[in-house]
Amino acid sequence: MKKGIYLLFITVKKDIKVKVGSLGEIKIKNGLYVYVGSAQNNLEQRIKRHTLKEKKLFWHIDYITSHPYVEIIGAILINGPKSLEPNIACKLSQKFPHIKKFGATDDNACNSHLFKII
Repeated sequence: MKKGIYLLFITVKKDIKVKVGSLGEIKIKNGLYVYVGSAQNNLEQRIKRHTLKEKKLFWHIDYITSHPYVEIIGAILINGPKSLEPNIACKLSQKFPHIKKFGATDDNACNSHLFKII
């Protein structure tokens, strides 16, 4: 699949503090999270990149996935237009706690793209 939307399932094994680019230092409690993202060129490569611990920190999610107490446990890939990404994020934001503006700097419709589901 070349492009589409993905849901990245992340477990945080201990409470952590992470400095995330423009958001500054944020606290993330242990638990299970889902991150909503998209890739417009190579979806599988994007997921593979997220699994690397050592990488250039570019996206907000990189600051979390590179942390030693964080593990990616799965992903769902969705073949669909980029416009689906904020729709999914908005639905999740109605049901789950989230970190304000995380992964959503280019999304005016939703408050976050990272949600604590357990």
